[in-house]
Amino acid sequence: MYAVIESGGKQYKVEEGSRISVEKIDVPVGDEVQLDKVLLASKEGEALLDKSALEKVKVLGVVTKQDKAKKIIVFKKKRRKDYKKTRGHRQYYTQIEIKQIVIK
Repeated sequence: MYAVIESGGKQYKVEEGSRISVEKIDVPVGDEVQLDKVLLASKEGEALLDKSALEKVKVLGVVTKQDKAKKIIVFKKKRRKDYKKTRGHRQYYTQIEIKQIVIK
């Protein structure tokens, strides 16, 4: 059984026991989180796509980590104009372990 969820404008395929890293959610480590925005759910080989059926599907997980991602370098340059700019960025993320996919 798996589900496709949306969090932070991105889509993730999740199964029970899998870990995903999503954009930061303000939930303390160890607390449960409920992901309601389910786009697709599959049970015993058949996919649920109907909106009314998907409203009854919930994905439950536990927050395992709040951290920052690896640093990326943003470098801008304009040729022959003596213009260079270097910046770095580290995105905050939340790691969630999927405990259960509930289909009513």
